[in-house]
Amino acid sequence: MTGKRRPPIVGRYTQEELALASRNSGMPLEALRYDVTPAGLHYLLIHFDIPAADAGPWRVRIDGLVSRACTYSVAELQRLPARTLRVTMECAGNGRGQTSPRYPSMPWLEEGVSTAEWTGVPLSVLFAEIQLRQSAQEIVFHGADRGIDRGIEHSFSRSLSPVEAMRDGVLVAYAMNGQPLLPQHGAPLRLVVPDWYGMASVKWLERIEVIDHAFEGVQQTSSYHFRDAPGEKGVPCTRMRVNSLMAPPGIPDYYGRRRNLDAGPVEILGRAWSGDAPIRRVEFAVDGAWQDAVLDDPVGDHAWRRWTVRWSATPGTHELRCRATDETGAAQPLDPPWDVTGFGNNAAQRVEVLVR
Repeated sequence: MTGKRRPPIVGRYTQEELALASRNSGMPLEALRYDVTPAGLHYLLIHFDIPAADAGPWRVRIDGLVSRACTYSVAELQRLPARTLRVTMECAGNGRGQTSPRYPSMPWLEEGVSTAEWTGVPLSVLFAEIQLRQSAQEIVFHGADRGIDRGIEHSFSRSLSPVEAMRDGVLVAYAMNGQPLLPQHGAPLRLVVPDWYGMASVKWLERIEVIDHAFEGVQQTSSYHFRDAPGEKGVPCTRMRVNSLMAPPGIPDYYGRRRNLDAGPVEILGRAWSGDAPIRRVEFAVDGAWQDAVLDDPVGDHAWRRWTVRWSATPGTHELRCRATDETGAAQPLDPPWDVTGFGNNAAQRVEVLVR
């Protein structure tokens, strides 16, 4: 399946980009202070409209290459064995707005990441009595949100291999931070796929389909691929690249968001995460001089890790940076990696501070 891709642009943001930024929302970086992001501060990327959804009549259907098709209500799912997992989720396009030329889409800077506690039924539990047929190749998750992208009308749908889908942490979730899902977060049911970029966690889940071929939906084949040059097929976006952010210290000016603080000792805190492996190290720099930060103990297999560092701030203008390394040895680059569609920018964060 192919569709016309928008050409990259340089310069001022377009009206369409501003409209997307108004509809969607990033997590304020000061919210990095929360181990679990409050639901109202969790980042949002909604491709089309928020569907009208009532938990009472809502059903999710499982069909295709299974021993028997079945349908579950929300109440029926809530009676099944449940798990609650703390999961860090990041948009694959996080950081797109920092690249040039940039792809015209949601112009994320660096706020497209959050951590929540999701409660639901492991997908493996649902399939314990509904066996996959031997010819099953992919499991497709269909959302109720529908629209047009690249000139093609479709519902937002994504697929996983059976091996990935049956991982213990993959949930059909009905609660977030101990409360029923909010409409903007996929109520009444959504998929949660730990360690992967957020596009895999399909919201407003209404159908799970098992097929014997590669799924060719728009959001699977035309979008969410890393590409070094236009026209390339590219590599699918899957697990989150190693990344980190700090909560900017001091206070901001209103328009430019430039940080201001008084000279003296200050604690810098932040979070680091990777979809591939645990975090091994976080480094912090003032004007290019790097030092190791202190890592807190991990709080789960799928959640970001808190880090802190003490800085004796001296008067003047300074550039603060942070970068993480995971157990595979993967480390954040200092400069944004180029990508045609602006995916996977995990460059080390920069924060300019004026110390008074």
